[in-house]
Amino acid sequence: MKVTPVPCLRDNYAYLVQADGSDVAAVVDPSEAEPVLRALEEHRLKLAAILNTHHHADHVGGNEELARRATRAAPASSVPIFGHASDKGRIPGQTELLEHGQTIDVAGLRARILHIPGHTLGAVAYVFDGAVFTGDTLFASGCGRLFEGTPAQMYESLNVKLGALPDETRVYCGHEYTANNLRFAAAVEPGNPAITAKAARVAEMRARGEPTVPSTMSDERQTNPFMRCQSPEIKNSVSARLAGDNSPVAVLAAVRAAKDAF
Repeated sequence: MKVTPVPCLRDNYAYLVQADGSDVAAVVDPSEAEPVLRALEEHRLKLAAILNTHHHADHVGGNEELARRATRAAPASSVPIFGHASDKGRIPGQTELLEHGQTIDVAGLRARILHIPGHTLGAVAYVFDGAVFTGDTLFASGCGRLFEGTPAQMYESLNVKLGALPDETRVYCGHEYTANNLRFAAAVEPGNPAITAKAARVAEMRARGEPTVPSTMSDERQTNPFMRCQSPEIKNSVSARLAGDNSPVAVLAAVRAAKDAF
């Protein structure tokens, strides 16, 4: 499987996903159409499907134009637009309503659907062989704001559902937030050498103009404070926000509140 990051807007990523040797691709989270169309042309690919992780405009803004352009190029075909069933009416052009645990076949590849509420209630991840697309629920060394979900939902999404994926799974997230996420991670867990090492690698990558995606699940387990809620150092860093509740969900809520104010 080949994954091509497509920078969009200010710091978003869409992704082209194709089977090895194939001339068709699915796109994940096309916030705008033109960069995706240019990437499809550059790589000589035809669009087979649109996969949305959630309903926010900076992840779905290109849906309808991409579907129109693909249909114009091949009038006998149509491009399915995937999203969680609860996002019906909120994802432009959505044709496919997904549920947790479902599998789908797109562009010659199979994906398993994880419902991962927290950032939004209808957030989903697409798990392919060796890779997961997490939108704004799991970032490299961070997580999305709790716009619709609860800390308990976010904890389960990150640490139970996504947390069950193998260490080597590549993580493709929705934004280039890694450097800032690592600055915060270092603030709440300054004694973690994995954070220091990754921050140095990320600084070099950004200096060369390279994306910091993908991460891996192994990296996330070592550097992501929202997946390290048992860390004594993190608990100590947010102790003033815990009010005596040291449960993992309470720690995640406190860490998220600290990040919101960072």
